[in-house]
Amino acid sequence: MFSKDYIRHYKEHLILSFPVAISQLGHIVAGMADTIMAGRLGSNPLASAAIATSIFIPSLMLGIGISYGATSLIAKADGSGEVKEIRSIFKHSLLLNLGLSIFLFLLLYNSSFILRLLNQPKEVVEAAIPFAEWLSWSILPLMLFQTFKQFAEGLSYTKQAMTISIVSNILNILLIYIFTDGWFGIAPMGLNGIAIATLVARIFMAVAIMVLVLNDHSFSIYVKNLNFAAYELKKIKELLWISLPIGLQMVFESGAFGFAAIMVGWLGAREIAAHQIALNMAAFTYMGATGIAASATVKVGNELGKKNYVQLQKAGYSAIVLVFVYMIVTACLFIILRFYLPKIFIQETDVIQMVSSLLLIAAFFQLSDGIQVVGFGSLRGMGDVIVPTIAVLIAYYVIGLPIGYWLAFKMAIGIEGVWYGLSLGLIFVSVFLSWRFTLKSNRLINYS
Repeated sequence: MFSKDYIRHYKEHLILSFPVAISQLGHIVAGMADTIMAGRLGSNPLASAAIATSIFIPSLMLGIGISYGATSLIAKADGSGEVKEIRSIFKHSLLLNLGLSIFLFLLLYNSSFILRLLNQPKEVVEAAIPFAEWLSWSILPLMLFQTFKQFAEGLSYTKQAMTISIVSNILNILLIYIFTDGWFGIAPMGLNGIAIATLVARIFMAVAIMVLVLNDHSFSIYVKNLNFAAYELKKIKELLWISLPIGLQMVFESGAFGFAAIMVGWLGAREIAAHQIALNMAAFTYMGATGIAASATVKVGNELGKKNYVQLQKAGYSAIVLVFVYMIVTACLFIILRFYLPKIFIQETDVIQMVSSLLLIAAFFQLSDGIQVVGFGSLRGMGDVIVPTIAVLIAYYVIGLPIGYWLAFKMAIGIEGVWYGLSLGLIFVSVFLSWRFTLKSNRLINYS
């Protein structure tokens, strides 16, 4: 693990993953800003935001996951120098993602009946419905941003999306204050102002990355004079074959945490608030792991295109080592700061106490969560997405959620029981995906 090859891979992972992690944090920071501002309004508005996002996030993750499919294909084509193939992948991914964004918007905008079926407090649901409607509009510009972002990252250009994410989050936070509190003569919008601010910030993200990519000479060979009328259904099907399982994997994962929020909601509004706060902090550190996973996808895909299978395996292993070290650090921070971090979001003592206990559990599952996302990223770079997606489905819906329900309600452990169940699911999938990457990469090495 300390040979010259591994040290080179560590350096390349860090160069690639840092901008990607910062860019990915853009989605989470926007969510955290929403949570912090909703917390300022009280535990009920925070619970409303949590319930609305429990519906929104799985749909968002489906879209983001499907946009990821182009990255591994572009990285592989880049490794073998196929310019025409890269142009085709970009064109068809843009068509696919725009069509998907319209479908997801229509689904989310009309999801009020789902919110009413979740057996949550009435006042929480009624406030969540308009918040969810405003939030649903933001999926259209976000999918456009994702298309250009994943295209650039597949070519190992990661700084553009990072810069835009930083600026958009500053804009988002400023707009949240303006819309919720009513600055510059604008009437205070309360909880809905948070969703409107997020929408405006995401429109900025989409416009900014399009301007950057379309006017950068590094990309001109791939994006100029594309004929969108001459699309091929076969190419879209090929993209879906890779990207749909990735999207489903992210839906299964985010949906599990969303359903966990619903189960926690059966315990009360304060429990939902605590779950949402702890989950936001765990998601914040998790984005660092997704940056390393994205780097693993690109590097493994590149080595696959070059047919350099020994280096492919080392690229995957080095990513696992990096994410293990990173998650150890974040776990220690959660343990040390567990009584202080919740105060960033809310000042209610009983909610803070609940969050601090959840952060101890989060510190434990950070390791498994990081390893599983990097394992999935490495396998994605090899084009192996179906079996890992099935493994994620089993981890959450056969192991994690049923055990979490049993512990929370049958064993009367409460909110911590839900999180213990999720932790067990993460342990299973992290072990399985690590084993599968070793198996698949060894086969490539032995039969090359």
